[in-house]
Amino acid sequence: MSAHRLQQLRADVRARAENRPGVYRMLGPSGEVLYVGKSVAVRTRLLSYFRAERGEKAAEIIGHAHAVEWDHLPSEFAALLHEFRLIKRLRPPYNVEHKRDSSVCYIKLTREAVPRLLVAGHVTSDGSEYFGPFRGRARITEAVRAVADLLELRDCAADTPMRLADQMQLFRLAEDPRCVRGQVGRCVAPCAGGCTHAEYLARIARARAFLEGETDEPLQLLRARIHTAARRLQFEYAAELRDRADSLELVQQELLQLGRTVESLSFAYTVPGHAGEDRVYLVRRGSVRAELPAPRTTPERRALETQACELFSRTEPETLGLRAHEAQEVLLVARWFRLHPEELERTVPASAWTGPPPTPDAAAGH
Repeated sequence: MSAHRLQQLRADVRARAENRPGVYRMLGPSGEVLYVGKSVAVRTRLLSYFRAERGEKAAEIIGHAHAVEWDHLPSEFAALLHEFRLIKRLRPPYNVEHKRDSSVCYIKLTREAVPRLLVAGHVTSDGSEYFGPFRGRARITEAVRAVADLLELRDCAADTPMRLADQMQLFRLAEDPRCVRGQVGRCVAPCAGGCTHAEYLARIARARAFLEGETDEPLQLLRARIHTAARRLQFEYAAELRDRADSLELVQQELLQLGRTVESLSFAYTVPGHAGEDRVYLVRRGSVRAELPAPRTTPERRALETQACELFSRTEPETLGLRAHEAQEVLLVARWFRLHPEELERTVPASAWTGPPPTPDAAAGH
């Protein structure tokens, strides 16, 4: 970018940007959004781009920008949400590779005709269910492998042709494939006619039930094998199975704790805003379902009570698995309250809205 263009952009920021929370966008030559960022002090943050040294990410971004836009918002939380939603919708090139946490992973139940249980580094909008996040990819990979083996789920590539038992009439016997894991009793071999579609989906339902904490069937199967190995004096094998059972039990406990954390993130959250622009966020299971100005009059409080009561009373499945569009926002909200635990004092729990109407002070978040 020319020095003249940089001077123009800097002058515009100095003239119009304020030091208050907001979200900004760096635009390319055709108006495309290159980068979205947030700050509690937009003016200071934008001006820092013009002081960035060559080789820094900020210098590269401003060097490609032909325009800068920003929205002032009432609070840091409002800016956090707005930034997240813009990045999710626009997928700016300079944001995509900088929003993933490589230290965590997820258990992924794929949305396929014949689903698989995998370990994923991040959530994507592919319709799959995600459980997590977890730390320790090797540990989670071992646990997923154990569940897949115990429940005899497939782990072959996504493009492997499936030849289910109720579809075998479509194929000639000479073309029937062989499944190596199926031959050793670790897969029901949906690719080789080893089960019907309904039989395989029943096993997937059992895997989901384990991840949801509804059953410990894989652990029961492991304990039975431990007992058999010990009875046969196969003590080393029994110890190996015991370690695997301990790992599985720990993963299930982590999932249940994550579920309790998500369920606890159900409340009305009042956030003080710039120049008195306070807002109330209705959060259910970590997802912001509604946002409205903090009520100042009796009719406004009653409207909030009505909306909150309707939202928190609505029947929803209590599942530990999350779709991609849910998981990303839940993690964002959970991280906000983990970093700012004092903000929980501004919340009114969901239970307060499903019983007798809350007092006006409670509705206002006081």
